[in-house]
Amino acid sequence: MAILATPFWINFLYKYKFWKQAKEETIYGTKATVFQQLHAEKHKRNIPTMAGVLFWVIVLALSLKFNLTRSQTYLPLFALVSVGIIGAVDDWFNIRGIGRIKGIRARQKMAWLLVMAGLGAWWFYEKLGQHSIHLPGIGDFLVGWWYIPIFIIIILATANAFNITDGLDGLSGGLFVIAYGAYGILALANNQVSLAIFCATVVGVLLAYLWFNIYPARFFGGDTYSLAFGATLGVVAMLINRGTGVAVLPLIAFVPLLETLSVIIQLTYRKLYKKKLFLVAPIHHHFEAIGWPETKVTMRFWVIGAVFATMGLVIGLVGAG
Repeated sequence: MAILATPFWINFLYKYKFWKQAKEETIYGTKATVFQQLHAEKHKRNIPTMAGVLFWVIVLALSLKFNLTRSQTYLPLFALVSVGIIGAVDDWFNIRGIGRIKGIRARQKMAWLLVMAGLGAWWFYEKLGQHSIHLPGIGDFLVGWWYIPIFIIIILATANAFNITDGLDGLSGGLFVIAYGAYGILALANNQVSLAIFCATVVGVLLAYLWFNIYPARFFGGDTYSLAFGATLGVVAMLINRGTGVAVLPLIAFVPLLETLSVIIQLTYRKLYKKKLFLVAPIHHHFEAIGWPETKVTMRFWVIGAVFATMGLVIGLVGAG
């Protein structure tokens, strides 16, 4: 369905000029000269953004029709749609060049994400009765009301980590496929069939996305794609076997974790020593800056992601308990 619908969606995006505005500021507010040098040709080609809307809409439609269960798919779908809408607004502001940074400010975006994550945390805690997290090889760890802030942190972390990672053609798409695939297997092993089907649906839809997004990309997914599928991955992790998915999340989402840490380290290092540790952050752009072709960075990060996701999958399966 997604592979058939995408060409029509691409034509629509090009026809109405949903062009992505080039990044003009670095993570610490100065002019993004290195980034512009690396990606000037992309923005000259006028590649549309906001393409991710189609893909979460297809996941929503298929799930509503064939796979809607209160305990396993309500929350992932809520995260997908609500965060997808927030991202779509941000993408629209970027397309139209609204605001100084051509998009929603980080604080405003974070505030909306916090509200959505808070609602999800309340549902898990009150409606689903989730008060503990299962640690592989150890057992259930009772956290009580601390479950709510833990849930919020996980959702904010996964949403922003994949948003940071979504900087090269096909990079985040491949990592999403790996992560959702791993969680789908874990869900099936724990007899969470509806959740496994949901993960399989996402994998199928994102393979269609990846077909058109690998280098040279025909479109960019935008925040409506990376934030939505990132936040939803966090929800899926919290759902699997009483939170087992959270315990292995640093492995299954290792590359986005690495990307996020590179940004934090860059900011901290610059503040302390008044100079940069990496040529540019996040780290995938650093490797580009030292001469690696974009495709080489992407595929090597896929390999790293697959290796660590496999480790997380094995730990999750062996320590399910």
